[in-house]
Amino acid sequence: MSNLTERDKKVIWHPFTQQKDMLPPVPVSRGEGALLFDEEGNDYIDAISSWWVNLHGHAHPYIAKKIYEQAKKLEHIIFAGFTHEPAVELAERLLKILPVNFEKIFYSDNGSTSTEVAVKMALQYWWNQQTTNNKQTRNKILAFNNSYHGDTFGAMSVSDRSVFTMAFQDKLFEVIFIDTPTAENIQQLTSVIRQHSSQIAAFVYEPLVQGAGGMKMYDAVLLNTLLKQCKEDDIICIADEVMTGFGRTGKLFASEYCDICPDIICLSKGLTGGTMALGVTACTSKIYNAFVSADKLKTFYHGHSFTANPIACTAAIASIDLIEKENSLSKIKWIEVENRKFINELQLLEQKAHIKNTRQTGTIIAFEITDGKDEYLNTISSIITQKSMALGVYLRPLGNTVYIMPPYCITETQLNKVYEVIIDLL
Repeated sequence: MSNLTERDKKVIWHPFTQQKDMLPPVPVSRGEGALLFDEEGNDYIDAISSWWVNLHGHAHPYIAKKIYEQAKKLEHIIFAGFTHEPAVELAERLLKILPVNFEKIFYSDNGSTSTEVAVKMALQYWWNQQTTNNKQTRNKILAFNNSYHGDTFGAMSVSDRSVFTMAFQDKLFEVIFIDTPTAENIQQLTSVIRQHSSQIAAFVYEPLVQGAGGMKMYDAVLLNTLLKQCKEDDIICIADEVMTGFGRTGKLFASEYCDICPDIICLSKGLTGGTMALGVTACTSKIYNAFVSADKLKTFYHGHSFTANPIACTAAIASIDLIEKENSLSKIKWIEVENRKFINELQLLEQKAHIKNTRQTGTIIAFEITDGKDEYLNTISSIITQKSMALGVYLRPLGNTVYIMPPYCITETQLNKVYEVIIDLL
């Protein structure tokens, strides 16, 4: 019998991977804590939390136990006309820890669909207002350049036009794009918002860190200025916290850095601790009440076969338990402090090591390799992945943007090894 890698190559089409001449996929047999183990027993520190989803470590026994117990009781039920304990409890728990003023939880099944739901909510909110008041509806979305909100069509439309969307450009709806705020451009950005406010239904943004666009970071105070302007102009604010949620930026949610709270917040990735696919779109009473009507046309006609899957909801509840029981915020603070020390070391290397723009937000460190263009297609990514794996650390740069985003269970020895491998590679 052929090994797993050979069997895979015969039948699998991998994501975000050019299939021609692709590197053989590494056969992972198990995970434990911050480590991944291949079929031959080699271990690798998962320095990027398996695409930013893993919070508490791989194969966490507490989450596994809760999933097993739930699977014996109820694996799934249609969520139109039925409910179940895991869905209700998870909604209750989330509303307690989310930034203030959220009232309702809408379930979907991944990050892209959570933002898709949010955009549809915002557009239909204004459509519902139009049918009530006979007013011209707002139908434009405001978004940042360099943004990434997912791969479904609505999520692609509100994302930057890039390598991810190039083949579908003429199928995406028109969006008003602005740069992320700086001290130099903030007045111009607020002016653009005021100028188009009568058309803008919603502003969708990744707070503080633009993930797939290259871990680009920007200031919370300046974001708050934009949100304040949007609120003044009655523009719905949608925080895409699919990546930044559950502690990645230092606080439980990146929106906590701002005084102005969003009307809608999107969650996935770390929601279940990295164990199950689940998406959440939380909204305020203002949004929800616009859909409560005797007019059936004002119903939010959106759903998924696996909406609020009981096992996935149970995994999310277990992950929240661990956030609270294991004092994850103190672990996050420790990683943040260690990262800050490492950033200082990297900055000393900037001139001789061919790197630039070293930066940090919370548990995230990022910098660019200066060789080649600053873009996702820069082939330095695969070289760094191969060399770091050979040294026992899994890194997967975004083009020439190297970053780390470790699970909170990472040990001091493991984190220091990640730092050492990066220095060795540079």
